[in-house]
Amino acid sequence: MKMGVHIEHWPTLRPFRIATKTWTAFESVVVELERNGVVGRGEALGVFYFAETAESMLAKINEVSQTLANGIDRPTLQRLLPPGGARNAIDCALWDLEAKSQGRSIWDISGVQAKPLETVFTIGIEQTPEEMAAKAAAATAYTLLKVKLDGTQPAERLEAIRRARPDARLVVDANQGWTFDQLKEMAPLCATLGVQMIEQPLRRGADAELQRYESPVPLCADESCLHLGELEQAASRYDWINIKLDKTGGLTHALDLAHAVRKLGLNIMVGSMGGSSLAMAPSFVIGCLADLVDIDGPLLQQSDRIPGLVYQGGRVSVFDRNVWG
Repeated sequence: MKMGVHIEHWPTLRPFRIATKTWTAFESVVVELERNGVVGRGEALGVFYFAETAESMLAKINEVSQTLANGIDRPTLQRLLPPGGARNAIDCALWDLEAKSQGRSIWDISGVQAKPLETVFTIGIEQTPEEMAAKAAAATAYTLLKVKLDGTQPAERLEAIRRARPDARLVVDANQGWTFDQLKEMAPLCATLGVQMIEQPLRRGADAELQRYESPVPLCADESCLHLGELEQAASRYDWINIKLDKTGGLTHALDLAHAVRKLGLNIMVGSMGGSSLAMAPSFVIGCLADLVDIDGPLLQQSDRIPGLVYQGGRVSVFDRNVWG
């Protein structure tokens, strides 16, 4: 099996800010695996809060290049590399290669039922509440908005957005940006404003107080649940789990995690670290099992790869095998 790997650079439409980071471009690593003239591809952006970069993922992938050249299956990959972006890119390339080699679709080989999805549209953090409200007001094609907040004027920002978009369904993502006291202040307001869920309010590793907290709005673990090994603890603190392929290290483990989350009676969100349609397509598969979908990465970029996912407002059509899988 031949392997190619390279880094891609996807400029954003405008600086995209969350509580802990600002992007002017999404950098990803793309793996291409070729066997008997058939090529499978996978794209990963890595887990930025663990200092994963395109360069570090590239180095990790190159470390196992000889093993890949000798041929590898997905179960062996799970043992070869830990969860993270490098394994995600390879794992997704293996799924794509398997589908194309067998002449079957990702839906056939994964057993997931394909359906169109609705994705959130993300309102990133801006300098003022008014700027965020203006972005929300301009996003008329989207009825489900994900609002990024930090510890600076969260109430004012959220209230401004609600005034601008009384029709929209809202979820809030604090990206570890609040204290427990801020959460206790904001949660009742979120409930009053009709927010459906609050994602990752507290810092990873500093959220034990949630175990005894009865929130008026459901809470979702993102940074606090990377993979199956962290699910039991997260389930005692959160109502939802955000599954991201860069965290799980690929679609293989993400499917296992999704089924485990369901067995615990928790809700599933599928998210992403940004990126093109090649990164979104495997996440779309998990989205078909999820209660909330966040795969708007290409909508935040100046361009997307062709062919890519088809977005009509917040609606995302089922993709064909020319895109992935």
